[in-house]
Amino acid sequence: MNLNTRLEEFAGIGPQRAKALKKLGLETVGDLLTYWPRDYEDRTKIYPINEAPTEEPCCVSALVADTPTTSHIRKGLSTTKCRIVDGSGSANVTFFNQEYVRQALVHGESYIFYGKMEAVGRRRQLTNPVFEREDRARFTGRIMPVYPLTAGVSNNILASLALQSVESCAGLLPDHLPSQVRLEHELCTQEYACQNAHFPKDQKALEIARRRLVFEELFTLSCGMAFLRKRRDKAQGQVFPQKNMEEFLTLLPFTPTGAQRKAMAELTADLTSGKPMNRLLQGDVGSGKTAVAAYAAWLAYAGGFQTAMMAPTEILAHQHYETLTKLLSPAGIRVGLLTGSLTAAEKRAVRAQLASGELHLIVGTHALLSEGVEYQNLALVITDEQHRFGVGQRSALSSKAKGMTPHVLVMSATPIPRTLALLIYGDLEVTIMDELPAGRKAIDTFLVGEDKRQRMYGFVRKQVSEGRQVYIICPAVEEGEGADLKAVTAYAKELSEKVFPDLRVAFVHGKLKSKDKEAVMDAFHRGELDVLVSTTVVEVGVDVPNANLMIVENADRFGLSQLHQLRGRVGRGEWQSYCVLMSSNRSPETRERLKYFCSTTDGFKIAEKDLELRGPGDFFGQRQHGLPVLKAADLAGDTRVLKEAQEAAGALLARDPGLRDPENRPLMEQVRHLFADEGDIFN
Repeated sequence: MNLNTRLEEFAGIGPQRAKALKKLGLETVGDLLTYWPRDYEDRTKIYPINEAPTEEPCCVSALVADTPTTSHIRKGLSTTKCRIVDGSGSANVTFFNQEYVRQALVHGESYIFYGKMEAVGRRRQLTNPVFEREDRARFTGRIMPVYPLTAGVSNNILASLALQSVESCAGLLPDHLPSQVRLEHELCTQEYACQNAHFPKDQKALEIARRRLVFEELFTLSCGMAFLRKRRDKAQGQVFPQKNMEEFLTLLPFTPTGAQRKAMAELTADLTSGKPMNRLLQGDVGSGKTAVAAYAAWLAYAGGFQTAMMAPTEILAHQHYETLTKLLSPAGIRVGLLTGSLTAAEKRAVRAQLASGELHLIVGTHALLSEGVEYQNLALVITDEQHRFGVGQRSALSSKAKGMTPHVLVMSATPIPRTLALLIYGDLEVTIMDELPAGRKAIDTFLVGEDKRQRMYGFVRKQVSEGRQVYIICPAVEEGEGADLKAVTAYAKELSEKVFPDLRVAFVHGKLKSKDKEAVMDAFHRGELDVLVSTTVVEVGVDVPNANLMIVENADRFGLSQLHQLRGRVGRGEWQSYCVLMSSNRSPETRERLKYFCSTTDGFKIAEKDLELRGPGDFFGQRQHGLPVLKAADLAGDTRVLKEAQEAAGALLARDPGLRDPENRPLMEQVRHLFADEGDIFN
């Protein structure tokens, strides 16, 4: 066996399972060795039945006292039960929909069971525990890795493959860290890190292994970011003319906030400097980022240059197109729209106007990146909701500018704590707009339990009767994705048939075709629907000033920053707006977290709190920023290691700026690998 051994060569891995593993990015032993667990279960202690703690999962060793029996309760639900005994007492064990257990548990044999022991009166019981025969135990009596999974791949399958791979090949993994860096920072070897990240000897060994992996990843990232910055420092940008900001402000139908003026002043300094601007503009929903972007486009026009603005959805692109046309056409600026849903003839016409320079500002979706879109003189690229676009897509749009490096303005309403923003967007300057326009009403936010559901439905009716619209957000798309979770499809059906048969109810979720999704969102935007039931696909997107009530079902299942994004969908019109969090979760920590959310509408405070509460949890969710995917490090929890890694990277690059020394070449390869989508940073 070696690092290139295919996983199908392992016993029990047929074509179907290999396909499921490929979904996780796992095709070879090498892939598996660097696929780190997301969590661990401590199965080191084994208790007698009557002494097993009832508040957390644990292991018990016991004898199966009778032959397991299966009952079919109803269609799709079966239970398999048996009794287990040891010297201290007995417990009942129940398995739901796991009929194979009838053959797997043999009467009279000893097994180790891992699960949560419950005390029901004087009796003890286990539900759906995992188990192994005591004389063949591989995963009990140790700290067990818990991996990210997909349908068709269980944790036991992955752990079993990982165990065989670690035992045979952990020592074959190449070590990319220069030995001097490893020794200076007291880091373990790659082999030790691999063995103890998958199957830790004990808690201390896990900490040592994890520190090495996190350091290495953040160190490699810091080197890549340094190359990005270096490339920018060398580049030339178009020089925009110095103009009087007051001239632009006369175009605005409102008085700009101090934060907007400050942002415009920072943009002016960048755009007139001769260096390409690379700036992140962060501000809460409604802080007026679009007006600042319009100012940058106005300056570009004054210098005879074109601007391209990319939005993540067609609806958002339409919205920006309408806003910017209204704002900028009085100044003689021609705004165009390019999205996938235009007819072929419309696309041809827009492309011709762009190439001839007839259009000064183009707003669009990914269509702006497509073949055949040529600009006469593109000098400014604006992307909205940066976390939806990777660094690679930003550079793809930039490459449409002929000759000089274009200026880049990235806008985001996702509040990221300042410390993190400076680290994550290492290649960007950061402007924070922390002021809302005067006269914006605060959104009233309430946390309510299941017992208030009928009152909540009454409140929905009241708002709709006054002509308003309502969002209802669910954590799941279909039933069965989690016990007790509200699912969009079933809940929308229930609401339209039983609760609000007289109201216009529709639903939208990420699994719908883009065309169908856009059609529903458009209808909601035009006021043709009263209630929109949705997953979080609406957290970025449509601006419906008439919607003034946001209801979030199972609110405890969302992070605070995500709840804040959802709340930002309302409060955009002249009416008082409300956000209602529905949750029956009684855990004191959860209640405190949700109550904190109800107490403030400051996105940055919420982001800081989210970070503090979730600690090492993934603050951003899946791929929510333009950075390479990090496998071991967590940007929220590992800030201390990040600082150390950044300093170490700085010191190494000062000694060897191009990482050309033989000892540093493996690191350079690793940097290239980590930034695979961003190949041109090294040229």
